[in-house]
Amino acid sequence: MEIVSAPFKGRSLLTWKDWSPQEIETLLELSLCVKAQAHNGDIQQRFLGKTIALIFEKRSTRTRCAFETAFGEEGGHPVFLSLQDIQLGGKESVQDTARVLGRMFNAIEFRGFKQQHVEELASFSGIPVINGLTDEYHPTQALADIMTLKEQFGALQGLHICFCGDGRNNVARSLMLICAKLGINFSVYAPRELFPDNAIQTLCKPFAAASGAKITISDEKSVVKNADCLYTDVWVSMGEESLKTERTKLLASYQVNESLMSATGKSSTIFMHCLPAVKGQEVTESVFESAQSVVFDEAENRKHTIKAILLSVL
Repeated sequence: MEIVSAPFKGRSLLTWKDWSPQEIETLLELSLCVKAQAHNGDIQQRFLGKTIALIFEKRSTRTRCAFETAFGEEGGHPVFLSLQDIQLGGKESVQDTARVLGRMFNAIEFRGFKQQHVEELASFSGIPVINGLTDEYHPTQALADIMTLKEQFGALQGLHICFCGDGRNNVARSLMLICAKLGINFSVYAPRELFPDNAIQTLCKPFAAASGAKITISDEKSVVKNADCLYTDVWVSMGEESLKTERTKLLASYQVNESLMSATGKSSTIFMHCLPAVKGQEVTESVFESAQSVVFDEAENRKHTIKAILLSVL
């Protein structure tokens, strides 16, 4: 696939809200292309002479490794910046940090708490900014998830993915949004206290109407019926550790186990998880290690989708 970046050059990815279904499909095709290149040992140097600032307020395995290897393999120079390294939002405002980094780097990745911070970086830096995770959204994870679905099932339109557990979290919100854009039926199996908020439901509604996607939110187990994929995440997100006992009690009956996988009524149902997983809590080890689990394909695809995004915007 020829890489045609002109339509995306200079754009930021903060959420999937401002990306059309056709643009997302283009990124998916490019992701599959760069994955094939990587597996074939086709070495490129498309980021030669370019730099990216990787800002991490939160720890990371997949996001950091994906950005560093994707950029470095292409001849670029990634610079890791933790809060111990820079003054972001402390001694120096986010806006001023953005204007400094914008004069020194070709792109910025931000993984932190506030969506407002990644939006300010994009507004003031003048260079592409990629959201590597905030409390509200995790768009690069969602693209890797959809790439994995495409590899497993081919066509995306009409598939059904069901998120089980904390329906308010950034992964659930991002999946709801990208599925609404692409015509993938999306359901949430969660206690009412952890239903996705009204704002994300309202945002997704017109996109789902346009694509034909059906969005269903329920605390009834029957919502997993006919799901092509059961997806879950940890019960306690970063920054909410004090709620561990409460969340464990609230979510115990929403665990993805063999019984819940069988409840889909499909032997072809796959299991996905953004990782890291707490086996024995949100998912049993038997499901996590089963042939239906594609979590490590999904993890690898973080790298290829991130490379595709960076190739497109740079």
